[in-house]
Amino acid sequence: MKVYGHPMSTYTRKVLTTLAEKGHEAQFVLVDLGKGEHKQPAHVARHPFGVVPAFEDDDGFMLYEASAIFRYLDRKLTGPSLTPADARAYARMEQYISVESSYFGPAAMKVIWERFFKPYMGGGAADEARVAEGLQGVEKVFGIVDPVLGKQQYLAGDSFSLAEVCWMPYMEFFIASGGGELVGKYKNVAGWWERVGARPSWKKVAGK
Repeated sequence: MKVYGHPMSTYTRKVLTTLAEKGHEAQFVLVDLGKGEHKQPAHVARHPFGVVPAFEDDDGFMLYEASAIFRYLDRKLTGPSLTPADARAYARMEQYISVESSYFGPAAMKVIWERFFKPYMGGGAADEARVAEGLQGVEKVFGIVDPVLGKQQYLAGDSFSLAEVCWMPYMEFFIASGGGELVGKYKNVAGWWERVGARPSWKKVAGK
C-alpha cells in the first residue's frame, strides 16, 4: 500500500491515523506541496483535482479523497473496527464527520491558516478579523458538542470511531495556533481531546 501525501496535511493525517489505528503500515510517498508537486501530471494522474492524499493498494487499486480512503481502509484491513455496528451510533458518527467537514474544520482552518501556516510560509501577519471569525465558529461548535461529550466518551458514543479520526488533525493544529484557551473553556471537549490526543496512533502521526 502507498499513501501519496504531505505530513502536515490534515487530510493526509486522517488516512495515516486510520492506518495506525488498524495496526497497519503503508509506504508514504511525499508530495511536496511547497514545490507544487500536487499540480504536476504525475500526481494529477493519481488525484485529478491536484490535492492530497491519494492511495494505491497492493494490487494497483487507486483511490483519492481522504473520506473514501479511510472508509475503505477501515472496511478492508484487519484490526479494530472504527465504524460502529449499532445503527444509531453509526448515524452519530456520520453526523459528527459532517459537522467537522461543514462547520468545525472550516472555522478552525481560518485560525490555523492565519496563525500557523501563513507565518510559516512567509505570508505576513495574521488577519485578526479572520481569526476572530474562525474562533467564533469554533466556539459555536464546541458549545454544541460539549454537552454531548459530557454524556459519552466519544463523538459517536462509547467507542473511538472515524469521527475522531476526522476531528483530530484540526484539534492539534488549532491548539498549536493558540486555541488551547478556548478548548479549556469547554471541560468535556478538553477531556475528550486529552483522551484521543494521547492515543498511540495520533502520537505516531503527529510525530510526538
